[in-house]
Amino acid sequence: GTTLLKIGNRGGKSPAFRSYFTFRACWNRVTPSCPCTCCFVRLALSSGALCQCGGKREAHGSMATGDNFGAAIMTQWDSAHHTSEEPTDAFGELEFAGEGWRHSPFVRLSSESPPRAVYELLTDHWAISPPNLVVSVVGGEGQEKVKSWVRDVLRQGLVRAAQSTGESVCIGEAVRDHATAASSIFQNKVVTVGVAPWGMVLNRHQLVNPQGSFPARYHAQHSSPDFCSLDKNYQAFLLVDDGTVGHRGGETAFRVRLEEYISNQRTGMWDCGNIEIPVLCMLVSGDCCTLKRVDMSLRKNTPWLVLAGSGLAADLICDVLDNLSDETTEGDSAEVSSAELREGVKDRVRRHFPSDAKLEKLVDRVISIYQNRDLITVFNGEQEGADDFDTVLLRALVKASRRLSSDASDATEYIEELKLAVAWNKVDFAKSELFSGDIQWHYSDLEDCMADALVNDKPQFVRLFVENGLNILDYLNYGRLEKLYGSLSQNTLVYSLMQQWLEERHVGDGVPTQGSLDGSSRFADALQVSQLLLAVLGDVCQPFYYTPLGLQRNMSARKVQKLLRSDCPYRNVLCDYPWASLFIWATLQNRRDMAIYFWEMAGESVLGALTACKILRELSKLETETETKLSMKELAQTFENLAHDVFSDCYKSDEALTFTLLVKKSKVWGGATCLQMATAADARLFFSHDGVQALLSQIWWGDIKRTTEVWKFILSFFFPPLIYSSLLCFREQEKVTDDQNPDAEQNHSVDKEGSVAVSLDPMRYTSATKKRPFLLHRWRQFWFAPVTSFLGNVLMYFLFLFLFAYVLLIDFSPPPPHGPSVAELVLYFWVFTLVCEEIRQIFLGDSTNLFQGLKKYIQDIWNKCDLTAILLFTLAVICRMFPGTYDFGRSVFCIDYMVFTLRLIHIFAVNKQLGPKIIIVGKMVKDVFFFLFFLGVWLMAYGVANQALIYSYDPRPNWIFRRVFYRPYLQIYGQIAVHEIDADKREEKECTDNTTLIWQGAEPCPKTDANWLVVILLSIYLLVTNILLVNLLIAMFSYTFNKVQEHSDTYWKFQRYNLIAEYHSRPCLAPPFIIISHLRLFIKRHILRVSSKKIRHFVLEISSKEESRLNTWEAVLKENLLSIQSKKKRDSDTERLKRTSTKVDGVLKQMAEIREHDRRLRLLESEVEYCSSALAWIVDSLSQSNLIKPAYPPPTRRGTRLLL
Repeated sequence: GTTLLKIGNRGGKSPAFRSYFTFRACWNRVTPSCPCTCCFVRLALSSGALCQCGGKREAHGSMATGDNFGAAIMTQWDSAHHTSEEPTDAFGELEFAGEGWRHSPFVRLSSESPPRAVYELLTDHWAISPPNLVVSVVGGEGQEKVKSWVRDVLRQGLVRAAQSTGESVCIGEAVRDHATAASSIFQNKVVTVGVAPWGMVLNRHQLVNPQGSFPARYHAQHSSPDFCSLDKNYQAFLLVDDGTVGHRGGETAFRVRLEEYISNQRTGMWDCGNIEIPVLCMLVSGDCCTLKRVDMSLRKNTPWLVLAGSGLAADLICDVLDNLSDETTEGDSAEVSSAELREGVKDRVRRHFPSDAKLEKLVDRVISIYQNRDLITVFNGEQEGADDFDTVLLRALVKASRRLSSDASDATEYIEELKLAVAWNKVDFAKSELFSGDIQWHYSDLEDCMADALVNDKPQFVRLFVENGLNILDYLNYGRLEKLYGSLSQNTLVYSLMQQWLEERHVGDGVPTQGSLDGSSRFADALQVSQLLLAVLGDVCQPFYYTPLGLQRNMSARKVQKLLRSDCPYRNVLCDYPWASLFIWATLQNRRDMAIYFWEMAGESVLGALTACKILRELSKLETETETKLSMKELAQTFENLAHDVFSDCYKSDEALTFTLLVKKSKVWGGATCLQMATAADARLFFSHDGVQALLSQIWWGDIKRTTEVWKFILSFFFPPLIYSSLLCFREQEKVTDDQNPDAEQNHSVDKEGSVAVSLDPMRYTSATKKRPFLLHRWRQFWFAPVTSFLGNVLMYFLFLFLFAYVLLIDFSPPPPHGPSVAELVLYFWVFTLVCEEIRQIFLGDSTNLFQGLKKYIQDIWNKCDLTAILLFTLAVICRMFPGTYDFGRSVFCIDYMVFTLRLIHIFAVNKQLGPKIIIVGKMVKDVFFFLFFLGVWLMAYGVANQALIYSYDPRPNWIFRRVFYRPYLQIYGQIAVHEIDADKREEKECTDNTTLIWQGAEPCPKTDANWLVVILLSIYLLVTNILLVNLLIAMFSYTFNKVQEHSDTYWKFQRYNLIAEYHSRPCLAPPFIIISHLRLFIKRHILRVSSKKIRHFVLEISSKEESRLNTWEAVLKENLLSIQSKKKRDSDTERLKRTSTKVDGVLKQMAEIREHDRRLRLLESEVEYCSSALAWIVDSLSQSNLIKPAYPPPTRRGTRLLL
């Protein structure tokens, strides 16, 4: 038999085993093969050669065999009286020959060893975590052949139970299948402990070593009828020694005591010890000795699961429970007499064990088992199958739990059943049996189970608890949240990141790191979680959990550590946004179902889904496991789709409210907005939505009508009075203000369909707070529109490039004092204004500090282009001021002009036709770099070989570079110097082979010896480059084009947002006049301290009342979307097939029950026919005899008449 416990890391090689554990041995010196008694008790049938313990006479000591008087008196050997205990001489780690990949700990111990010491050995020395379930398999050992269907149940059903609970038990073959079929995660959760009698172990002498064996090499052989080899599939061994050799059952009493002790232990999440460890015994076949084992466990109130049809003892128990229970229900009373019960049991014992001599003792044991039948559950594999085995195990434990319960007045009786259902993840059982409405559950009843459901990723139970009385607002405080983060699995990315920051924090404080993040030691504080989210989300939102911690953004590390070392009263404070906190916790662990459920319960659905998308995509960049990385990307795309779908419904419902939803500043998500989070998450699908593009177009055009032509803008640039004419068309502003419409905020209604209509006026946030004169108002309308800023920058940039080209080609003066010219000085000033604008973008952006602003600035590729152009221009200006570097400076100016010209590509990205093409070109540039790598390798290989074959000696570096790289590169395009490569076509020219003259600059003579090889290499080179590599490049370009072209519109819309946001934040004037705007901004922001109103187009703060109404409106639309999706899922073919399959399984089970009832009816019918025949014979016999003289004739068959 085996007992399954949750496996942990292997413990050390402790010498304390010898002091903790003993084995049965002689008082004299005894050989290890027979640790027998102080007295030799002769076995009657062995002619004095064997003792009743099973050992040989030679193995007993001289004192044990010399006491003839004692041997004459003591005719019955007993382990308790005839053995003594000595420190164990066999312990350590077991290595099976040929299976060196795993070492299994083992120990030889006495059958009287205290269970507490054994349990400490398992959990402390062998580092096996306290189990959530213990299953003990009894029977199926020895030479008996296990039936095939039993083997299938143990393979599939028991392994499935292990996967559903995290803990299970398997016999040898089931363990083998589990090791090959199950994943490594489940293998780490399941450990099998073999409990076997020491005297039955074959080759046990290989394990004996008083100092411990680390490891003991064990050679398994074919088992004999008297001895068995240890099974390599077990991961730990308890070898119980009762002093016998070759006798079975010596470990029975020990196993019963150990199971009872473990069942009295408690475990639970976060070491709260609120869950008793369930223990279940399972009977597979078995012999007559197994009945003693069953009886002993039942007396200890240990539940049993019996496999009907597995053979012998299991069939006997099933027969007794089935037939005797039927007989008790057929009678008038609930119980039959003890005599009838004994006769029925005796008859069935004879049927199953006809050759057993101890009939009366077996009958007593079976009767005792029958009296505890409430603890026995029968599993019929032919009717239920292996798929239902885990459910049967749960029902067996629940059945025993109900029997032991005494108080049925409230939900307290059912708490243990609920804990079992959560441990087995059987939500259907919990709904039908525990949450059907008959039991009144309270918050305190569900609190502990909620922690188990959260940590072990059981979202269905979390939903069930919330729906049945658990208020998450009262449940989640910051202390529990820290415990949830402390329960992270050690093989997750989030655990490693938090552990890394923990070590860095300890090192920074000068404190050595002695702990880790695990479920038993809580080292995950809110600060670590906040640092993790800050690293993942960046500066998109404010740091999380700083308010309850009492921290500030720029607080020193020493103050932070001092605060965390205090009593931390914040841990008892309830979380402000519990659903959002749980949503983040589940998303960080990549728990799909749990995260989606928390997203459904949390508010601000669009922003929450985009936040999860950002978190998962950032974590996927750090994840090294390919499978986990793909699952993170898939879940991120799922949340982006959810955000897109919810936003689509919102846009269809109310366009104005949808615009407010996009730019509303969220208190839950650290002051972030939907647009900011979507940008950070690279949510291109979300940006491609028409609602987002409509808002961007509205911001882009400002108060100017979208139908305005470009030439009207250009005329207005050169003739500003045209702004006040009818040349430009402006949108009519709504003049509804809060004073004119005081009931605007109170307009909140519900339509007939149940949707919420909220009246929010987003225009009042963008309109002027006070009425301005018409001239000033129209001037601001024109110049403050981003489209005006963009067109002005484009126009002035073309003028800048024209001026730059004019200076380079016509008016580039000599160094001072003759230069630079006036046009060149204007160019310098123009570039200076560009530098001022770049500095403004770094310092006055939306970043929280200079480092974040600089980091965000560098991440943009076009900012890198601007920075490169400015640095080159500065270098060129410095070099051209000196005569010695004048020409170099002019060359740098030429290169810099190219860089400035390439900047035009970004400007034209706003165009709907050119924008996608620019994206395609950018992708193709990356393909070119890969192509150049392959080309460079092949070009260098050919160039070096070609140069060495033609010229044996040519030390001139410039010519080496030309002939090795430059000339082979030109040969790709057809420029082949045949007169140098082909010896037959070489022209006569002056050359030399003198190395001295060649070193002085003379032309070396080409060699003709290997000219044939040069021609062959040229042919191969051209074949590979022109045919293979060029076509490879074309194929890469085609793939990139097709891939991007399918989503070109999505890519362009996402890029369009970045361009609009950039020009929206820019001053209205273009360089070089932008210096005026810079001075105005400096005075307004830093001297007058006037905040910007323009930023409200992208970040909008609304009142709490309006935010609540907006969130309600969004939540209603989200619920409508989820109900529609749920209906579509229910109507899908997959779900229909599942429901049909479930119904078919139910029908098959009912058919099996019908067949069983039909069999019983046939048996009953045969018995009735026999009784009818017997009664008819009796009647006929009595009627023909003279014993009885009837006073009236016999009765007629009334039923027959009715039937006729």
